[in-house]
Amino acid sequence: MSTRLESASPATASPATARALRQLRRHGGLVALLVLVLVNIAITPNFLQLQTLFVNISQVATIAIVAIGMTLVIATGGIDLSVGAVMALAGALAPLIFLSPFGVAYPALGLVAAFTLPLLAAMACGLFNGFMVSVLRVQPIIATLILFISGRGIAQVLTNGNLQTFSNPSFSYLGTGRILGLPFQGWLALALAGLVYWLVTRTLFGRYLLAIGGNERAARLSGVPVRRVKFGAYVICAGLAGIAGLIVVAINSASDAGRNGNLMELDAIAAAVVGGALLQGGRAPIFGAVLGAVIIQLVKYTLLANGVEDEVALIAKAFIIVVAVYLQAGRRE
Repeated sequence: MSTRLESASPATASPATARALRQLRRHGGLVALLVLVLVNIAITPNFLQLQTLFVNISQVATIAIVAIGMTLVIATGGIDLSVGAVMALAGALAPLIFLSPFGVAYPALGLVAAFTLPLLAAMACGLFNGFMVSVLRVQPIIATLILFISGRGIAQVLTNGNLQTFSNPSFSYLGTGRILGLPFQGWLALALAGLVYWLVTRTLFGRYLLAIGGNERAARLSGVPVRRVKFGAYVICAGLAGIAGLIVVAINSASDAGRNGNLMELDAIAAAVVGGALLQGGRAPIFGAVLGAVIIQLVKYTLLANGVEDEVALIAKAFIIVVAVYLQAGRRE
């Protein structure tokens, strides 16, 4: 009886369908991107103009940078809900440095400090998350929820809840510069993706990272320094979020602690999952995260350009995540 049931199963009865599903799971991101581009060509005015390309690159760069870091954390079987708050904190510090007596008296040193101190603060947030997760063994969603709540509050306290504006062309280049006609932050996102891809595929850290996500207990028994690797993943994730926060500030020449990085954690998680990261851990598709970021941004742009409300965009993101998780279901079968 069992043999008859097995022979009647869809996998054996429809090999062509099974192959098609496997290909869809493998290349679902590219298919989704192609569909989005074709839909926009058909219904969105001015989609093929260069200005539209520049706008989308500017927006997708920050999502991609944060999604790359999120992918590393997810690869360990964790999650980081604090990336948006870290963006707000890093973004709040840069204008404060420019507007301080030190920044006014020593513009060159102020410029260096405006890049380095916010990134150090962001990485300190990563150290806090890593300590909570790997030393105190707090569940990642709870550990990072602490900074999700308090990080933005700290940023607003530092700025007294006010919009911080400044004028520094050298710093603003981070968000408004062009290389070969394309936005600088797009090139930066690709460079960071290449660097992290090398880290994951060519170093012991990358091998340990995937081993922890695949089976943390087995990795620990095999001598993998689980604590240090997790620390590294959270620090890199927070550092990349800090860079994204500085990009947003550089674009606007102003810092709004209440808005910078708002809901970025959702975009980053969605981009990582759409790009092929498994929520159980064990995979770190870095360029997949970049592809996922492009898809998330194109969905937002498509809805906005066609007059759809922001609330509907949130529903669309949720739907995308559900589809991505479904397509992932067969990857470990």
